[in-house]
Amino acid sequence: MLGNNGFKDLIVYKKAFKLACDIYDISLKFPNEEKYSLTDQIRRSSRSVCANLAEAYRKRLYLNHYLLKISDCDGENSETSVWLDFALHCGYIAENEHKILDELNVEVGKLLMYMYNNPGKFGVKQD
Repeated sequence: MLGNNGFKDLIVYKKAFKLACDIYDISLKFPNEEKYSLTDQIRRSSRSVCANLAEAYRKRLYLNHYLLKISDCDGENSETSVWLDFALHCGYIAENEHKILDELNVEVGKLLMYMYNNPGKFGVKQD
């Protein structure tokens, strides 16, 4: 089971948090005209994965609520992937930066699907 930090002990949380922090750092160099569009969107979606993981962890008593929050995580993670592609296309990040971030994004997605498909391993109450 998880340690005292709960959701913060999850590998997926640690990887999603790292991805969100890396995206923040890289997005600091995005052009100012992207402030309220791409920059805001990619930061929001990547951070939302972490926030929804926290909610999913707290909803473990209710299978359907847990699954919904994990599904929300996956949706936000997929949205982050799209924004990364736009950042690459617009020349705001280099191909090697995109590759590193995209690989971490894919990893997070796989871990989320594992959580979705194996809720009992995460303390979710199942009838």
